[in-house]
Amino acid sequence: MINFHEINETNQMIANENLDIRTITLGLNLLDCIDNNLKKLNENIYKKVTDTAKDLVKTGKALEREYGIPIVNKRISVTPISIIGGSACHNPDGFISIAKTLDKAAKDLGIDFIGGYSALVSKGMTKADENLILSIPEALAQTDFVCSSVNVGSTKTGLNMDAVKLMGKIIKETSYKTKERDSIGCAKLVVFCNAPDDNPFMAGAFHGVTEPDAVINVGISGPGTVKSALENHENTNFEEICEIIKKTSFKITRVGQMIAKEASKRMNIPFGIVDLSLAPTPQKNDSVAEILEKMGLEMVGAPGTTAALAILNDQVKKGGIMAASYVGGLSGAFIPVSEDRGMIEAVNEGSLNIEKLEAMTCVCSVGLDMIAVPGDIPASTISGIIADEAAIGMINQKTTAVRIIPVHGKSVGDTAHFGGLLGQAPIMEVNKHSCETFINRSGRIPAPVHSFKN
Repeated sequence: MINFHEINETNQMIANENLDIRTITLGLNLLDCIDNNLKKLNENIYKKVTDTAKDLVKTGKALEREYGIPIVNKRISVTPISIIGGSACHNPDGFISIAKTLDKAAKDLGIDFIGGYSALVSKGMTKADENLILSIPEALAQTDFVCSSVNVGSTKTGLNMDAVKLMGKIIKETSYKTKERDSIGCAKLVVFCNAPDDNPFMAGAFHGVTEPDAVINVGISGPGTVKSALENHENTNFEEICEIIKKTSFKITRVGQMIAKEASKRMNIPFGIVDLSLAPTPQKNDSVAEILEKMGLEMVGAPGTTAALAILNDQVKKGGIMAASYVGGLSGAFIPVSEDRGMIEAVNEGSLNIEKLEAMTCVCSVGLDMIAVPGDIPASTISGIIADEAAIGMINQKTTAVRIIPVHGKSVGDTAHFGGLLGQAPIMEVNKHSCETFINRSGRIPAPVHSFKN
């Protein structure tokens, strides 16, 4: 049982180490909203979202006041919209109308993001999936709070390379449609392999069809707390380093568990999971890169970086699992370049490039995240980057993802500015050799042999 001693123990973390709850996310099943009439469908969605989530922001703010713990975002994730809109939307415009409905609901509720404008196409695409995917650029250009994701592969099914090819084009088009804001639409679009169905983290959040009607998920944070715990341990061996991270993760997760349970009780909605992911912000001393440097790296990207990240990711999970009833989502450590001050510095100093980031994704909690690249990058190159990252996930039975931002009109040496938690990103160089012939091959990459288990 969580007691007030444990709450008081977090005061230092909150005051000086940027500890916060990154998000309370209400997961919401929209299957009962389905209707063949598009107008009625939109009415059903708006009513379901606003009725169920009417107390979300109020509850989050009350918990902040009472416990003194910042809750940065209040969010909603919904059932993948390609499933919900399939019977009523016969073209991309129908899905765009749903995106606007979700955006209006988010604005009226005062939440920060709403996720689930999504399609699951790891083995093939329905016409509804295709229409939703084709609508993404316009949908993200015409909304402010909607986040989108597409799952293009899994260990069990292999990689849908037709979807991978299409997503390269969609990302390019989204970049152009939101060019006036440094192509920010791409920052709200994630391409997954092995997407979890209990993920409360944007931009890839959606409410899985195996989930309850409604559920409260909490995502923790706390890179600054872990960094602080590693201060003055330059000569500590690896066993002791692991113990420090594990114990710190336990304390952080206890806070998340407490907030999740209390929000669940007050809203009379079941508690789902705690996502243990250490999520950095652009703030000083809130960086995953700085944690790795505290382990002994001169700068993130140096030899040893992937090993250090593997230690961090594993110990965060080990400590967090002991502290929470249910753990899920993308638990581990995020490495989003634009949102991490230390990562930005390493890119600017030439210590960190896309190839090294790709290697790091083998052991981190998700993948290539918030990577800004030149706006003139070919769509086929984007697809190639997605294929590489998805292959890592497929072969290693882990979730991987790509959130890449070809910033229209900018090139290497420039900086893209997104604002808020999305931060700013240096434009990174990309291998200029073509993969177009490879990407133009149609069909699926088969599932790996170790996927055939019953």
